[in-house]
Amino acid sequence: MARLRSDFWVSAYLRQRAAAGVVAVLRRRGSPEAGAIFIKVDRLDGSARLYAPAPPSLDGAPGERRFELALEADPGTVEDRVTREIRFDGDLWLVEVEDPGGDPALG
Repeated sequence: MARLRSDFWVSAYLRQRAAAGVVAVLRRRGSPEAGAIFIKVDRLDGSARLYAPAPPSLDGAPGERRFELALEADPGTVEDRVTREIRFDGDLWLVEVEDPGGDPALG
């Protein structure tokens, strides 16, 4: 099974978050076909989480997007990490979510 294009996945994710009443915005548009997707969750309490693409696993469904918690820190530290990731991969997507509970709703 082919992986869903990044632009379609991000669009669906943003709609899903909006339908749940959660603020989520696209901060950076990457490669439409295959750009890596990063999700920053601002907990609005001085902490944030950054979710990055997880390595492929043998037990996951082919084409399934999986994420892992890459960093949990203050928003400034998370932003520094995002800046480094963008320098490494100029095609990445960045979605920012505001959720005091810290739930990225990725699974």
